[in-house]
Amino acid sequence: MFAWIKRLDDHFPVRYTAWIACAVAFVFAAYAAWRWGWRPWIAVALLALVLLGLRDRVQTRHSVLRNYPVIGHLRFLLEFIRPEMRQYFIEGDNEAAPFSRQQRSLVYQRAKGDSDKRPFGTQMHVGEIGYEWINHSLQPSVLPTHDFRVLIGEGRAQPYEASIFNISAMSFGALSANAILALNAGAKRGNFAHDTGEGSISRHHRVHGGDLIWEIGSGYFGCNHEDGSFSEERFAKNAADPQVKMIELKLSQGAKPGHGGVLPGPKVTIEIAEARGVPPWVDCVSPSSHSAFTTPIEMMRFIDRLRDLSGGKPTGFKLCIGHPWEWFAIAKAMQQTGITPDFIVVDGAEGGTGAAPLEFTDHVGAPLQEGLLLVHNTLVGLNLRSRIRLGCAGKVVSAFDIARMLALGADWCNSGRGFMFALGCIQAQTCHTGNCPTGVTTQDPVRQRALDVPTKSDRVYHYHQNTLMALKELVQAAGLPDPSAITAAHIVRRHSEQGVKLLANLLPFVRPGELLAGEMPHQVFRTYWPMAQAESFAVAA
Repeated sequence: MFAWIKRLDDHFPVRYTAWIACAVAFVFAAYAAWRWGWRPWIAVALLALVLLGLRDRVQTRHSVLRNYPVIGHLRFLLEFIRPEMRQYFIEGDNEAAPFSRQQRSLVYQRAKGDSDKRPFGTQMHVGEIGYEWINHSLQPSVLPTHDFRVLIGEGRAQPYEASIFNISAMSFGALSANAILALNAGAKRGNFAHDTGEGSISRHHRVHGGDLIWEIGSGYFGCNHEDGSFSEERFAKNAADPQVKMIELKLSQGAKPGHGGVLPGPKVTIEIAEARGVPPWVDCVSPSSHSAFTTPIEMMRFIDRLRDLSGGKPTGFKLCIGHPWEWFAIAKAMQQTGITPDFIVVDGAEGGTGAAPLEFTDHVGAPLQEGLLLVHNTLVGLNLRSRIRLGCAGKVVSAFDIARMLALGADWCNSGRGFMFALGCIQAQTCHTGNCPTGVTTQDPVRQRALDVPTKSDRVYHYHQNTLMALKELVQAAGLPDPSAITAAHIVRRHSEQGVKLLANLLPFVRPGELLAGEMPHQVFRTYWPMAQAESFAVAA
């Protein structure tokens, strides 16, 4: 008998049990439908499972399905819902992947106008290396408003007084139409800026009239000739729009610095093509570098030209720091030409709402702290810091995140994923698939209808307002008159089990004019400053 069972298992192993059970159940259901009038759809459903098992056995793509017909699909289902299961049932409140439950909950609560208070003390490990806090004062200050502003482009024809907390660059195409509508409506109501991303200004950006920062990428979308080169005429026309407050030249982004991109033709809808100035249903290429300039000096002249063509609107650039000598080459070009951007936005490698190859996400580009500090120190050392405003982006979602970046030298902060959470993003991490469960990052008209524009625009507005209210309370607790007064001497970090230091003593800072005086204050300057040249991004001979 055992030999018979073994022979049976050789032909129909235990792993086929689910498939065989479906076949047996089908026979019974079909007989019951014919003999006793059972509902025939049961038999049809079971037949479909039997045929599915047959297909699993003959296909060659998935070994799991060949060995486990029918039931093997459970593995792919569990893999599909794994992020949600981990997020809701396994992940701790302070595990960051990339944003912790506590961080996301804070945004959700502030966006909804719910209480963001926490009972029973901190959940943070205050003895852990890397833990940070802001020192408070025994004489707190009283600030009249939470509407903190920074003037960008002072002395230009059309300067812009920006909020110190704005929406980071996210293109229409990466985000849905409803997401763009809600973000811009919230920005309009709260009087803060909405960066278009390199996908240019779409019809959805214009509906509510919120302030725009127009990002110009290497594809020159919205200001391009048919061959993809830069068009002064198209640029001037779009830049003249009163809704456009600043012009931002994108050199690189935190998610995938040094990497171009292709939007496949089937995704280039008529609306996306209209915004970008490209043919619909044809592959849309974002080159990895610019064609309008090839040297740092040419770049400075291009920025100056953009400023003139825009009628004197604040014009600057965004980058994620890579080779230090390339950034130093840009700084030397500022010196040599006398042309300075009105602002620079530093993107950290930990940032990025768009999909990117894993190697780029994890191992390319400088993190925000190092990138921001290098840019700030360079400008201070050249006595240019007072002429150039600094923005930054990279996992900034809370008031303390903003305070910390201001301490490192930023004038304002941008947030991408923070505002995505305000829209209802649940960090499903399916942004690049078109299957976003909340309608934030999809062009599927059915899926994006789930995102109700009036409701979500309210949440965008409230998240912005409540975050700045929290920042106001932090600044008051520190006894300061304004967020701009926050310095690295106000933030403390634990650097060992027994030791803590002010960031001012832990991180390298440069004194005003040091580089002009020929002093090389830190190793990065001693090593890379001599390698930089204004005439080329390449290493000096």
